[in-house]
Amino acid sequence: MKTEQFQIVLRFFKALADESRLKILSFLANQECSVEELAVLLQLKEPTVSHHLAKLKEVNLVTMRPEGNTHLYQLESMTLESVSKEIFTPGNIGSWVEDIDTEAWEMKIIQTYTEGERLKEIPSSRKKRLVILKWLANKFEMDIQYSESAIDEILKRYHPDFANLRRELVSYHLIQKKDGIYWRYID
Repeated sequence: MKTEQFQIVLRFFKALADESRLKILSFLANQECSVEELAVLLQLKEPTVSHHLAKLKEVNLVTMRPEGNTHLYQLESMTLESVSKEIFTPGNIGSWVEDIDTEAWEMKIIQTYTEGERLKEIPSSRKKRLVILKWLANKFEMDIQYSESAIDEILKRYHPDFANLRRELVSYHLIQKKDGIYWRYID
């Protein structure tokens, strides 16, 4: 996500990260209210309510219209709909952490379960085991066909339970098998 978009989302969440502001939005979702009305409903002082309304106004969640000497506030439902449709999509939410090194966790798993080039143990967690299996799959060259005994000899270098590792590499489709011949799967 672009830095500007991320800052918009951050300001939006900061504006909502207050109990009084959420209550104000709740009241305004049902009816227009003045600062005075909101102050009574929330049992807050009018300047405090004005401060909260200003924060909500900054992110376009409330609008104000004058009526004589009074200012009436209302929820800006279009902003909520827009934010919901445009910003809170799985694709956008997933892009909030673009700058994060996603391989850091995998490297930690590899370091935890290996000692040098040998596996200390096979992780019981499926997610961690998949990281280890991908690491092992990278030990095989692309475009090379291996016999079962050749696969086993390579896997023995990393862990004594080579047969289980071979089966798992095949079941996770990291290595292909046909007619007793194995090869590394290309994504």
